[in-house]
Amino acid sequence: QVQFVESGGGLVQPGGSLRLSCAASGGIFRIYAMGWYRRAPGKQRELVAHITGDGNTNYQDSVKGRFTISRDNAKKTVYLQMSSLQPEDTAVYYCNTRPPIPANWGQGTQVTVSS
Repeated sequence: QVQFVESGGGLVQPGGSLRLSCAASGGIFRIYAMGWYRRAPGKQRELVAHITGDGNTNYQDSVKGRFTISRDNAKKTVYLQMSSLQPEDTAVYYCNTRPPIPANWGQGTQVTVSS
């Protein structure tokens, strides 16, 4: 079973940047399509970006041009580089496979965009 640990969140001003990391343990990481998801206050969890095992990417319309997902299969890590952050990006960010495996949700990392 694969487990994920997210890190890199924090408080940032509008227009700022953050880089999230997701470290995986167990499983054969390189074969998994991976996704970054987020849950904003009062909303359901949503897919933000995903990346296939061979590096093909796709993004939610609201983050296109601002977020970049990448992965390092040797380090079993997936990243989310976020720039031009806006208050509506405030959420807890999670990583998981794509599609997600319910048992593999981690604690997530909080991103707060506020002046």
